[in-house]
Amino acid sequence: MRALWLLLLVPYVGLLWVPFYNHLDPRLFGFPLFYWYQLLFVPITAGLTYIVYLAVKDDALGRESGPPGGGRH
Repeated sequence: MRALWLLLLVPYVGLLWVPFYNHLDPRLFGFPLFYWYQLLFVPITAGLTYIVYLAVKDDALGRESGPPGGGRH
């Protein structure tokens, strides 16, 4: 489960290494690589955040549900 948290590092690694995408070509719809590469990470980051959220939410719900009465008699 903790490995899913590492998915949140993908946008940081992908965007902090600027020399990797600091180029004009290739262009996409007239935008240089520098701009569309960064814009591409907006939906990628949202998707990864959603995946981690679902995993954490399901894990938290699983921990809350237990035997009736909290397991004490």
